[in-house]
Amino acid sequence: MTRISVCIKGAGEMASAVAWRLFMVNIRNIVMLEVPQPLAVRRGVSFCEAVYDGSQTVEGVGAVRVKSPVSIAEAWKQGKIGVAVDPGWDLERLLRPDVVVDAILAKENLGSSISEAPLVIALGPGFRAGCDAHFVIETNRGHDLGRVISDGCAAPDTGIPGEVSGYTEERVLRAPAAGIFRPDREIGDRIERGQSVGRIGGVKVEARIDGVLRGLIRPGAGVCEGLKIGDIDPRGDGVSCVTISDKARAVAGSVLEAILRVYMAPGRLAP
Repeated sequence: MTRISVCIKGAGEMASAVAWRLFMVNIRNIVMLEVPQPLAVRRGVSFCEAVYDGSQTVEGVGAVRVKSPVSIAEAWKQGKIGVAVDPGWDLERLLRPDVVVDAILAKENLGSSISEAPLVIALGPGFRAGCDAHFVIETNRGHDLGRVISDGCAAPDTGIPGEVSGYTEERVLRAPAAGIFRPDREIGDRIERGQSVGRIGGVKVEARIDGVLRGLIRPGAGVCEGLKIGDIDPRGDGVSCVTISDKARAVAGSVLEAILRVYMAPGRLAP
């Protein structure tokens, strides 16, 4: 199991939880592929921050930016996850990993194929198990969250954020206009309803509920109108800013289950 190589498309919150979970069970040959300017909201738990800063640590697990198979191998030797800017997934084709996980969460298939690796796993809607991927993981909150689907699709996207303390859409901060985001606050700050979180051009981004600013995109990021740019936790729990969420842990555990179903099957040979 420790020799399995895993390529994860995306390095945002959910993808990072997957990488973290696999790393913690000693599946450590992991590379994550990102776009040149990731727009993660929960930056404290997203390995994509390594694209900007060169490195990122999530709950004690480190990742570094890599550019080639040689630098990926060096990162693995150092006990680090590799994060590469590779929107065309070229490194995946060079590395030929044992497992590919599509964790982009685009709500549609952006080009992943079941033929890409011996085991292909996709998160959320937009994929059909047995056609686009070997397994699809349910990401919708509710009774089926984390279900490993071997035949069929995940539930369609509802467009409604998961409920936290009775709040859904109210806890999400969205760009009121297109432009460059300039924050007035930082992740972890307490904030009250009506207070300014930041500005896009001359337009304020105001909190709609009281709570703790759990996530916020990077200062200076270019955004389009309606884009999710922040997340307020009404529970007021500051620790939630730097730890993986319950939903992300559930989904990550299901990816591990899917891998174990295949690689721990009776009579299965090592990769």
